[in-house]
Amino acid sequence: MDIEGFRKKLKEKAGTKAGMILIHNGLVREYSRDGSPCSSLDMEVDFERLSEIMDETRGLPGVLAAEVEISQGHIEKGDDVMLLGVAGDYRENVISALSHCLDRIKKEVTRKKELP
Repeated sequence: MDIEGFRKKLKEKAGTKAGMILIHNGLVREYSRDGSPCSSLDMEVDFERLSEIMDETRGLPGVLAAEVEISQGHIEKGDDVMLLGVAGDYRENVISALSHCLDRIKKEVTRKKELP
């Protein structure tokens, strides 16, 4: 994943009305939430549902652009899992939109299996 190219795409799509771009860069970490070791993970993505959520996010107040890239399949420790970016008018709109979108993606779109 190319985070700089991703940022440039968001900035271009948002245009000069944007006052903030916020990017989430999810990674495979070396431990799970319960503290057990994790060497990699297997990721499944529902791309149809993802498209619907991204369209809804683009319609939120103040959002000028929203983009996402998610890796699917086997992903190694330290690798990028997701880039999610929102560009918008004011920080409160951008932070709220990104947080809401990320929570929905994690609950409705992705399924991961952490491997020891």
